[in-house]
Amino acid sequence: METETIAENQKVRMSKKLEKMFGHIDYKNPPELCPVRDVMSVASDQWSTLIILWLGYFPELRFNKLKKYVYGISNKVLSQRLKVLEADGYISRKAYAEVPIRVEYSLTEFGQSYVGKLLELTEWMQANSPKVLANRERYGLI
Repeated sequence: METETIAENQKVRMSKKLEKMFGHIDYKNPPELCPVRDVMSVASDQWSTLIILWLGYFPELRFNKLKKYVYGISNKVLSQRLKVLEADGYISRKAYAEVPIRVEYSLTEFGQSYVGKLLELTEWMQANSPKVLANRERYGLI
């Protein structure tokens, strides 16, 4: 019985948050700029998420180390993602006047706060991935 009450309270809190987020939108003329979509598209694509998590694990990383850890990413995509993440304030880039030039990337304070949220989400994903895989299998996708 108490579990139902906790679950119901969570549903009510979630509904209030969703109402706050979407309740003011005119559905006939949705806004062109959606902060949720704008921020999430940049910071939550597969590559950016991995870059941010690796930079959360290591205090600083050079380009080639990041490329090694973010397996499968091309130089071009890594360079693009790093520029966007720097422009949005998630990471900082420090270049050293050496030959060859040395560049190190690290998380900003803002980026560190995002890592905390990402960790909550990744823990949830890890806990629930067996359910997702079972559902995919039942649906015929595996």
